[in-house]
Amino acid sequence: MPNFEHALMRIAVWNLAGFGGISSERFAKQVEGLALLDAELVTLVEVNPVTYIHRLAEGLREMGLNYDATILQQEGDLHIGFLHKQGITVENPNLIPGSNGDYDGGRKAIEVDVKCGKFSARLIGVHLKSGRDRDEQQLRDSQCKVIGAHIATLRETPGTQRKTILLMGDFNMIPGQDVSNFHHLGGDDLMDFVSCWDLQDRFSHILEKGRANLLDGFAVSRTYATDYIRGSLRLFPMHWTMNMGREHFKDEVSDHLPFVASFKLY
Repeated sequence: MPNFEHALMRIAVWNLAGFGGISSERFAKQVEGLALLDAELVTLVEVNPVTYIHRLAEGLREMGLNYDATILQQEGDLHIGFLHKQGITVENPNLIPGSNGDYDGGRKAIEVDVKCGKFSARLIGVHLKSGRDRDEQQLRDSQCKVIGAHIATLRETPGTQRKTILLMGDFNMIPGQDVSNFHHLGGDDLMDFVSCWDLQDRFSHILEKGRANLLDGFAVSRTYATDYIRGSLRLFPMHWTMNMGREHFKDEVSDHLPFVASFKLY
C-alpha cells in the first residue's frame, strides 16, 4: 500500500471539456491543473479521443507524478476514464449495458473496482445527457433508471452487498430542478448525493457572462460506506490555483471545475 499522508485517499472528478477535441495548449494546462489537484484517483469525463488519457498520464509522469490510466471505448467521441496513482488498484472496467438509456449514441456509465489498503469500492463514472428542456430531462430519466437499477442489483449481489459504491461524473442535473433524475438515479435511499449538500451555493460548470451552475455530481452509497469522510467533498478552485480568472480558465482549460473528496484507508 502506498504511504499516503494521514492514511487518506483523495478521489476527484473533472470534466475536461473534450467536445470537438482538445488542443495542445489546453493539454499542457490540463496536465498542470491535474498536477496541482494531485488526487490519488481522478474520474475524467469528456476524454477525446480515447487515447488522450494516456497522453495526460505521460505528461504527469514527466512532472514526477506516476499515474496509470484505465478507460474503455465508448460508441461516440466522448469517453469516461480514470487516472490513478501507482499503488491504487483499478480493475474490472465495464460499460453498464443499456445505461445510455433512450439516448442513441449516448455515453454509457463505466464501472471499476477500486482498492487501496482496506478501502474497497465500486466506482461508477457517468456523463448523462445535457440540456435543460423536458425532452433532455426525459432522456436523462431513461439513463438514470438503468443506472439506479444497476446500483440496486449491486446491493443484492454477494461480493458487492457490503461494498462502498461511488457515483460521480457530469450528471447534467441541477439540484432542486431535475428531481425525477435524482430520484431514478439513487432513489429508495440507495445513494447520498453529497455534492447537493456539501456544495450548496457552489458551482462547477462555468457558463457565459459570469453565470454558473452545479451540473457535476458526487454520490456515496448510504449503507456500508463508512470510509467517506463526511463533509470532505470540496470544489477544487483550479482556476484560482492556476492564477486565472474564471472566464480565462473557461477558454483555456475547461468549462468545468473538479470536485475532490477524502476517504479513509484504514
